[in-house]
Amino acid sequence: MEVGVKKEMIIVLDFGGQYNQLVARRVRECNVYCEIYSYKIDIQKIKDMNPKGIILTGGPNSCYEEGAPTYSKELFELGIPVLGLCYGDQLMNHILGGRVEKAPVREYGKIEVMVNPSSPLFEGVGSKAGKPVKSEFDLEGHSDNVNSTQCWMSHNDYISKPASGFVSVAHTSDCPVAAAENREAGLYAIQFHPEVLHTVEGTKMLGNFVRGICGCSGDWRMDSFVETSVKEIKDRVGDGKVLLALSGGVDSSVLAALLSKAIGSQLTCVFVDHGLMRKNEGDEVEGVFGKAGNFDLNFVRVNAGSRYYAKLKGIEEPEQKRKIIGEEFIRVFEEEAKKIGKVDFLAQGTIYPDVVESGLGGESAVIKSHHNVGGLPDYVDFKEIIEPLRNLFKDEVRKAGLELGLPEYLVNRQPFPGPGLGIRIIGEVTAEKVAIVQDADYIYREEIGKAAEEHKKNFGVEPSWMPNQYFAALSNMRSVGVMGDERTYDYAVVLRAVKTIDFMTAEAADIPFTLLQTVMNRIINEVRGVNRVMMDVTSKPPGTIEFE
Repeated sequence: MEVGVKKEMIIVLDFGGQYNQLVARRVRECNVYCEIYSYKIDIQKIKDMNPKGIILTGGPNSCYEEGAPTYSKELFELGIPVLGLCYGDQLMNHILGGRVEKAPVREYGKIEVMVNPSSPLFEGVGSKAGKPVKSEFDLEGHSDNVNSTQCWMSHNDYISKPASGFVSVAHTSDCPVAAAENREAGLYAIQFHPEVLHTVEGTKMLGNFVRGICGCSGDWRMDSFVETSVKEIKDRVGDGKVLLALSGGVDSSVLAALLSKAIGSQLTCVFVDHGLMRKNEGDEVEGVFGKAGNFDLNFVRVNAGSRYYAKLKGIEEPEQKRKIIGEEFIRVFEEEAKKIGKVDFLAQGTIYPDVVESGLGGESAVIKSHHNVGGLPDYVDFKEIIEPLRNLFKDEVRKAGLELGLPEYLVNRQPFPGPGLGIRIIGEVTAEKVAIVQDADYIYREEIGKAAEEHKKNFGVEPSWMPNQYFAALSNMRSVGVMGDERTYDYAVVLRAVKTIDFMTAEAADIPFTLLQTVMNRIINEVRGVNRVMMDVTSKPPGTIEFE
């Protein structure tokens, strides 16, 4: 079961690129609902969904190569506006009779693009430019009517001749058709990537397409989602009982709040505290959802830390640790579920990236198999599964959480892996090591938060160095140190901080050195068993954000 407001819809047809989710998120930022489908979807299904617009994205190949992902010409004859992005731009022109070939000059990175502001795509985009570079398809000859804007290019091929009926409405010094349109047919094509933040006015361009060209009113809002979801959950569940495994993460916490609002005490939340959470988090979860909290539900906390430590004793291999932690969760949850007895529904905090990354949404390679997608657990006696957040991206889940009255510190909590600190401790996991990394991580996050708050107070905005994710990990390295007059032989803590848009790639955040010194001094003085603090500046790739 999935719920939510879906009156107007834009479809993203994915031809195998890496930006499909980013495109969909940018569309939703325009308050327009959007879903991702593989280019292999039958055209009749597209007709049945009756979308207000279609966006083509992705594709690792040249569109003219044999076996390259493609679609039927009928797609462009449905009377539905279509926007092609990068590969989609080239594919549209190729299918409709234009010429696509290897570009004489490969464009990659931030490029100044000259756009025609009279195009509906570029209404209100850019600032008045100087005399533009002349090209064969120079903005329909309107060389005095161009604006300049910064965009992100990444292409080996280019359109050397647009399809019949298309005119170029943007160009660069090396790309004569950086964007093209056939306004009468409702067909638009952009060679660059408006979905990435490097394209400064990309969201405005996408907004021009979905709100202006497609005529969407923008009715996709989290207050509407919550209101409609509550009604649909009530109707679906009736007087049935619902069981939820509450991890304390953002997704399961928002789901608990949503279900509580819909069905109250018909919901039982089982919170398995595996002893691998961040400092104080177990108590924070209980404070929100337990007896002292404001939510009407049955809350069961299982303190299973010692049980997990016993299972992890002597285990150093990362995947083996993950497997043990995951399997032990199932065993503990199963035991508690049996105490509750028969339930009618099992609720899961599946969100839209889980669906897409598990190969159920788009065409891009399966990144990982998610435990709550693609199969029902066989260890709980229930009739049906419900996944009310299945259509939401993470930022939308957070907005829904605030709408439901969850505290901001929980809703905007740092991303945290399912195995918890088990994969932020290199080597064997012990209670002593968990305490070390909990304390070090707490200090690190506290100092980053204080510095960011001070900067915001003084300048009105977050600092440019503010990371999207940051945490402390514990290495398995021990080394000699001197504290006071004594020789020590203790562990090294590693600090990690990254800037990222989509968590698929990331760069190390440039944390001020004075701030790092403060963190280092506090950790060494306040956390027993640590005599060194190091900073990990590895990007992703080649590294990963987490350590194991």
